Amino acid sequence: MGRTTTNGQLSADTQERAREGVEHLQTAARELIEAARAALDVAEEWVNDPESVASLAGTLMSVGDVARRVVGTGGWPQPQHAPSAHQPSPYEAEPRVQRITVS
Repeated sequence: MGRTTTNGQLSADTQERAREGVEHLQTAARELIEAARAALDVAEEWVNDPESVASLAGTLMSVGDVARRVVGTGGWPQPQHAPSAHQPSPYEAEPRVQRITVS
């Protein structure tokens, strides 16, 4: 753990390092509290302004759409005039499951 004196007490050096560690933790905790307060202030503004809530909801829906397209669960709309031979679109997701016939 740390150096101790003959009577079992922590050395002055170890006590100083422990004190510095506690000060760093206190500073970090204060910063976290300040960040939480700022986030709560923003949340309160959103709740008090219905237009900003609607705007946030629209933004989140757009982000969800993009995420679905990226992971391949939503997909991009297929063109109405599909070519006769299937040409994979650059936006088309690779199949996630490959079936292998075993004989």
